[in-house]
Amino acid sequence: MRVVTTAQPLDVQPTPLALLLLGREADPKSERGVECPGDLPAPSDPDLVERARAAKAKLGDKVFVLGHHYQRDEVIEFADVTGDSFKLARDAAARPDAEYIVFCGVHFMAESADILTGDDQQVILPDLAAGCSMADMATAEQVAECWDVLTEAGIAEQVVPVSYMNSSADIKAFTGKHGGTICTSSNAKRALDWAFEQGEKVLFLPDQHLGRNTAVRDMGMTLDDCVVYNPHKPNGGLTAEELRAAKMILWRGHCSVHGRFSLDSVNDVRARIPDVNVLVHPECKHEVVAAADYVGSTEYIIKALEAAPRGSKWAIGTELNLVRRLANRFAAEDKEIVFLDKTVCFCSTMNRIDLPHLVWALESLAVGKVVNRIEVDQETESFAKLALERMLALP
Repeated sequence: MRVVTTAQPLDVQPTPLALLLLGREADPKSERGVECPGDLPAPSDPDLVERARAAKAKLGDKVFVLGHHYQRDEVIEFADVTGDSFKLARDAAARPDAEYIVFCGVHFMAESADILTGDDQQVILPDLAAGCSMADMATAEQVAECWDVLTEAGIAEQVVPVSYMNSSADIKAFTGKHGGTICTSSNAKRALDWAFEQGEKVLFLPDQHLGRNTAVRDMGMTLDDCVVYNPHKPNGGLTAEELRAAKMILWRGHCSVHGRFSLDSVNDVRARIPDVNVLVHPECKHEVVAAADYVGSTEYIIKALEAAPRGSKWAIGTELNLVRRLANRFAAEDKEIVFLDKTVCFCSTMNRIDLPHLVWALESLAVGKVVNRIEVDQETESFAKLALERMLALP
């Protein structure tokens, strides 16, 4: 016999994980990389499009929406400007009258915008679980421990940290505090030239591939000049002698999207498409970059395709949303543009910013409720801004 009992209503509160999946809480210890649990929200519908338009219209000049190149088309449609991470942060700083900066990107990008914008401006990230797997690969505690290892090896005074823009505010602050600078994929060589004028060695954070490719491809170093520091091994997996002999100490980090392209991908596309031009991002592995015809940042990729002759063929090694958008854009010019890898690869965390989250953020702001604000504390901001200013002052 089944016994049925009547329970009293429970006061159930959402757990931190549930709030994280909704994009309304953050994990302060992580940038929330590709291991984010949960599914993406349901696909957008026409009602959401109209709701986004209405909320944005109601906010008017009070809101400025930034859209990273890797965002999906339904989000890019509502962006006031598009670009890479640093361009967008600077665009935000150039709009001091905008009360709200809605950053359709990932967490470290919103942090950079908060650092560069005024204290009276509020930066909003539509989904706090939109992070960066690369930024996750270098925590403040790990980098501090690395610096202790360099100190024990007797070389810390010779080392200048150079951190990629794709890093957390904490890592940017560490860089500023230790006399280093930030770089983008466009100015990495200039940043390294400057760093080697200040010291004898560089600690490059957090993307080993951009550091290696810039050092070897653009500056004439050898692979033997580079060592990889693994934060998950004692002393980074390196001896004091190896650290003393190295010019480039590369952090063991990588982009989960660009890291999947392989030499086989390049060879396969050349076999399938005669006369194809292979164009890749410098976050790709060294062997991929060495086999490519052209290498450059996201902005470089766009400009190269704009300048490409009609009828040319291109295989692009970067995030799929951008490649697909460029293929559609230049189809009328008979430019054949394909993804370098045969396996589809979106940036999983960038894609967490979708129309449902954007609508929720805009509608909340429209009724005076600030959600998912990204704030960098004053001390971190001051040192991170110092590192960014050193980059801006590069010749």
